[in-house]
Amino acid sequence: MFEKTAERFRECIPSVDFCSLRVVREQTEVMAMLRGVLQPPSSREDFGGMVTVIHGGGLGYAATSDLSTSGLNQAIARAKKWAERSALASVYDFSSVPMPHPQGTYASPVEQPFHDMSVSDCMALLKTESDKLTIDPRVVHWGVSIMYVGTDSLYLTSGGGEVFQQLRHIAPAIEAVASDGSDTQSRTMASLRGFSQQGGLEVLERSGFYSDGPRIAREALELLEAPQCPSGEQDLILDADQMMLQIHESIGHPLELDRILGDERNYAGTSFVTADMFGEYQYGSKLLNITFDPTLSEQFASYGYDDDGVQATKEYLIQDGVLVRPLGGLLSQHRAGLNGVANSRACSWNRPPIDRMANINLEEGTDSLSALIGQVEKGVYMRTNRSWSIDDSRNKFQFGCEWGREIVDGALGRVVRNPNYRGISAGFWRNLKAVGDGSTRGVMGTPYCGKGEPNQVVRVGHASPACLFSNVAVFGGV
Repeated sequence: MFEKTAERFRECIPSVDFCSLRVVREQTEVMAMLRGVLQPPSSREDFGGMVTVIHGGGLGYAATSDLSTSGLNQAIARAKKWAERSALASVYDFSSVPMPHPQGTYASPVEQPFHDMSVSDCMALLKTESDKLTIDPRVVHWGVSIMYVGTDSLYLTSGGGEVFQQLRHIAPAIEAVASDGSDTQSRTMASLRGFSQQGGLEVLERSGFYSDGPRIAREALELLEAPQCPSGEQDLILDADQMMLQIHESIGHPLELDRILGDERNYAGTSFVTADMFGEYQYGSKLLNITFDPTLSEQFASYGYDDDGVQATKEYLIQDGVLVRPLGGLLSQHRAGLNGVANSRACSWNRPPIDRMANINLEEGTDSLSALIGQVEKGVYMRTNRSWSIDDSRNKFQFGCEWGREIVDGALGRVVRNPNYRGISAGFWRNLKAVGDGSTRGVMGTPYCGKGEPNQVVRVGHASPACLFSNVAVFGGV
């Protein structure tokens, strides 16, 4: 199908400044068991293409599920018409952007394909892991599930570009909810599908899917008897599964260049970051090193080329605490006059690519978890995001976690429930006091990052070690 579509596109290429076709076939499967009851398995396949035309300074798109010669010609004609119309009103000359014509392939590393496991074997696995959660009558709700997404894409350009990519995603989930009649507490495996990665069935082993159930249930029960998290300004250690959310909301979204340029203000908000900050602004302490890296093969948002055909490379966004580069794809880079990254991404064949996060990672430091804890006189260690709230400029935030432990005089103390903290992005990151080493690192991800009009939900990866912050406003409460 892809080869025939490529042949048809080459026959249909119009006389314009630039034309591309991005064809995507995506298969999504979800199997789940809730309270010991198998849920109806879901399977969905989506297939179609997006035509992009740049001509006369204008830019136009047209999507189609009809990839015949006739369907492609109609889509090209619509995209060209939109380009001609936009040229009349655009404040930017899109024809001045040197669009690439790449040649290449990329594939997720898969040790054991997901479909090596039959449906019946998957059902049996879910039952086994579900049963591990029923350790006490106070566990009133529990569930396990596995999401698989297989994506094949072909990117073609009028200048002979051709890129074929095969991505395989696995996103497991485990949850236990405990109640004693007066309080309810939940524990999950890194929040909702927080251990999402690329690969095959080996992802289940890496994520702890086969072993974490009993621990998750025990910790939910433990929280019922735990005291409320103490309030006050103190030190805070965040584990990797909460650092994922912290990086995502207070670094990833603020650095999206289209948001900085104002494109998202009507829907997803703006950013406290401005274009003149790059190269000068002290975003965090000197320990803060944030990279954009779609080249890490096991991460959830890895790829070889973005959806505008730009080859993916590792780039520093923040280096030694200084803001150095935005999350801006090729078109945004030329509009803003700033160097960016290969992050033009679309959620589907029927959406145009926009500036998105991919793998946004915090580079490792030198401290073990015990060394981080040993530096704290009074503080709290928090794991697993439960709630988040952040203003529309991605600056002031308040986040809650599922599980916490007090730290007193360099040692872990009692478990506490309902731990929360708040801050302002710049001040918070400038109070980064220590960064964990590789033994504290988690390779996390989420399938649920939303943005854009019309809305687009994409997969994002975040790898981070545990981190220690000083002088953080911590408080208890639901």
